[in-house]
Amino acid sequence: LPKDFDEKPNPSLLSQVYRVYEAGQHIGVAKTKTRSEVNRTTKKVYRQKGTGSARHGARSAPIFVGGGVAHGPTGAKRKLNLPKKLRKKALNIALSGKAREKNLKGLGGLALLKKTKDVHLLLKKLGLVGYKTLFVTDGVNPSFIKIVRNIKNCKSVPFSDLNAYDVLTNENVLIDRSIFKAKTKEKK
Repeated sequence: LPKDFDEKPNPSLLSQVYRVYEAGQHIGVAKTKTRSEVNRTTKKVYRQKGTGSARHGARSAPIFVGGGVAHGPTGAKRKLNLPKKLRKKALNIALSGKAREKNLKGLGGLALLKKTKDVHLLLKKLGLVGYKTLFVTDGVNPSFIKIVRNIKNCKSVPFSDLNAYDVLTNENVLIDRSIFKAKTKEKK
């Protein structure tokens, strides 16, 4: 593996990345109407004095059925961000952890696989059938993502879209070796 995959474990950074990714997946569009947004009459319900009941104004108050909600969700979406350097470092830490656990494997010619059956036979040969497996490709063959998508517990991602969350949530990571060749060419 390249030198930048040799990172020390940092569980706090990984948990932070995990939380940021999960927050980004959350839609967070729940919203309720307050008493000012409810379309009800503003006429006073009954006279102020002499009824023996509590004094009330409009029917849009939260105490009435059909009124506004007092402290409901407002529809504001949480937006959590991480700097690019921290995201890259977290990815390297996650890949280093997988390599230490011997759950990271480099394979040659993943792009040559043309059928789901071929990928399934590969998983069977490696003894990974039934385990959550992430395939990391160089992105040259976009049809490979569709091929892998048909297998249960398997996911394929181009290396440019790889993130620490995907590495952490999958038990095994299979990386196409051509990625490392491309990375060394870029550095030169």
